Amino acid sequence: MEKFSKTGVQSAKLIKRAEIILLLDTSESEKAVTFKEISRRLNVSVTTVTNVKNDFLASENIKAFLKRKKRDTPPVAPKITGDVEARIIAVACSEVPAGCARWTVRLLTERVVELQILDSISFKSVHRLLKKHNLSLT
Repeated sequence: MEKFSKTGVQSAKLIKRAEIILLLDTSESEKAVTFKEISRRLNVSVTTVTNVKNDFLASENIKAFLKRKKRDTPPVAPKITGDVEARIIAVACSEVPAGCARWTVRLLTERVVELQILDSISFKSVHRLLKKHNLSLT
């Protein structure tokens, strides 16, 4: 645990967790450090110390405790999938609406919502998509 918190490249959160557990460890010292003292030394809340202790006790082993959890799904599913991307590009390559000389990013964004390809999208997202595929509206 000490080696983990003092060497290598680890996230600050994981190092802090290791330091909390080291301070909670009473196997080699006579006197236990209180949660309040740990929170003061490491500049964390007493609740954080309690949560880290509970996480440590619930973990299978030290390695499992000191690893970041992998997220099962992204926080927000991407709106622009491959299918949506293809449909937006198809609209950009289609005829310009009557009364317009050319497609603009904002006009294309409005048409994407109008055609219900997406319920909403920012013009910046459409611009990034076009730039990603080296497409120009001019």
